[in-house]
Amino acid sequence: MTSSCTSVPRQKQRRRRRRRRRRRSRGRRNSQALSALGDFQILPLEIFQMVLNYLSVKDISVLSLVSKSISGGVINYICTSSGSHRMLLQDFHQLPSPGEGASILEHYRALGLLLKRCTLLLPTRDRLKYVHKVLSGVSCFKLNGCASPLHCLGLQCYGVFLQILTAGWDELECHRVFNFLWELSNLARKVQTVVSSKPGSARRLELRIRLYCRGVLLAGSRRGDSAFWLTRILKPWPMVNQARLLYIIFGPVSSRDGHVVWQKMIEGPTDETSLKGLADAIKLLYGTEAREWTADDVISLVDELSVVPQEWLMENNARLLLLSGNSICFTFLASKAVNGRAVELARLMVFMVLVCEKDLYCMDWAVKMMQKVCKVFSTPWERNNFLECLENAFAHMLMDMLQAVLAGERDEEDSSFLNLFHLMNAQANFHKEILYMAVGNTSGTT
Repeated sequence: MTSSCTSVPRQKQRRRRRRRRRRRSRGRRNSQALSALGDFQILPLEIFQMVLNYLSVKDISVLSLVSKSISGGVINYICTSSGSHRMLLQDFHQLPSPGEGASILEHYRALGLLLKRCTLLLPTRDRLKYVHKVLSGVSCFKLNGCASPLHCLGLQCYGVFLQILTAGWDELECHRVFNFLWELSNLARKVQTVVSSKPGSARRLELRIRLYCRGVLLAGSRRGDSAFWLTRILKPWPMVNQARLLYIIFGPVSSRDGHVVWQKMIEGPTDETSLKGLADAIKLLYGTEAREWTADDVISLVDELSVVPQEWLMENNARLLLLSGNSICFTFLASKAVNGRAVELARLMVFMVLVCEKDLYCMDWAVKMMQKVCKVFSTPWERNNFLECLENAFAHMLMDMLQAVLAGERDEEDSSFLNLFHLMNAQANFHKEILYMAVGNTSGTT
């Protein structure tokens, strides 16, 4: 009886102790949350947000690192109407002065760092959803939002923002970012439309894809980042579509309206400016940063590119190879030598000599490239056959140009006579370098 009477009060006493412990733990958690806010714990939320209105974006970014509680308060502030209106500058369509444009870009660079820090503890997918929620009010941050064909500062801002946000992320996270943007902008359907349509039939859509890819995905300054994003853009498509897409993104455009000029490589010789973007993209894919591309992949892409939308003039092919660099140029020529395409190789070599003459490259470069290509041939007969094809190509081109001059086929610039003049000088300088080399080797052996 005694033990049963004393057990009840003890149980009640244990329950009271558990309740006190729970109250103490709740109070401890509340005090920790308040202490994490620091001096801001005495301020109502509205006053805290008014304080943030007086801070710059960079200062708010630093403040968000103080604690998780303050970071949450900053996130809430950004989502408010006053916070989003202040953070998301949208006056993009009126062309600003250089100073104003730079300040807007700097603002979005700071905003990217702010959102990067605020969402530091979230999974990648949740971070992207939150960032999209914040930026969804900016029309120019969407593929269809660009109203100006020649200038869209909004896309540049989005590119800078994305570059800062993803800096330091591993490749798997960047894959998720690309897939998120790919789905968000419905880019797959739009690219499918332009690569399966007649070139130029969807000019505005071609321009939007070009601006979005260049301004947003390829805006990074690091070669490794640009190679990653360009690979993600091209790799889902067959090689023929990759070439079309590469031309849309990096090919020549009209100075009047910014639309892609499809006939530029077909109608006549072009200049280095029109080919520089394509050459830089090819060098990027051929470099060590683009691990998913082999030399054969890049050579096949260049081959496909030379018939977009129709077969290019051989001079434009030669100029693109020279701009792409020695390694790509030699690999491309060597592939033709290995595959027994001596006649085509010889014609291309003659046009490379012509481009060296026109664009004032050193002619000994062409002679040394010819020597390297000759070493690729496995037998003396193949090498001699190539050299014979080379001289025949010079002769045939000279006769064709002379015939055009004699037939009186002249335009305002008298281009037929000028081409004949350049080719004769090119042939003379090319053979002069060969003679210098031959005489030098002979004198060295005597």
